[in-house]
Amino acid sequence: MILPRYHIGASAIPGAGKGVFIDDPVPRGGVLIAPDAIPRTWSFEEISALPNASELLPATVRWFENRYTISDDWPDECFVNHSFSPTGLWHLGFIFASASLHAGTEITVDYRHLLAPGQEEDFHDAQSGKRIVGYNWNESLRMSSQALLELLA
Repeated sequence: MILPRYHIGASAIPGAGKGVFIDDPVPRGGVLIAPDAIPRTWSFEEISALPNASELLPATVRWFENRYTISDDWPDECFVNHSFSPTGLWHLGFIFASASLHAGTEITVDYRHLLAPGQEEDFHDAQSGKRIVGYNWNESLRMSSQALLELLA
């Protein structure tokens, strides 16, 4: 669930389509998005074995270790776009404001935390042109935990 008031609009990120924009300011470390209504998690192998896996992978997000959710109903959270310089920090299903954000800011996260280890997005980072490849679990957890501690310090 997206906690601050928000709207969906055209993203400023080339090729991204729509994005989520906050309507109110959010302080550094404030919760932007919190998990809710997670009926099931799947292993990446289970998802990959499904007959429609190629359709489901864009709606698949890692929550922890080798457990993923599938949001094929495309709730508004699915419009959070990727950035290597994100406005939000993904940590165990929560997205925290990575700085004090003003109204009108687009919520972005680093997709490398959401992907399976070594999984590559079918697009490149719009700003740098670099590939977006999933972190392994330990690397993702270490990096997001350290970044969260720095946000809250």
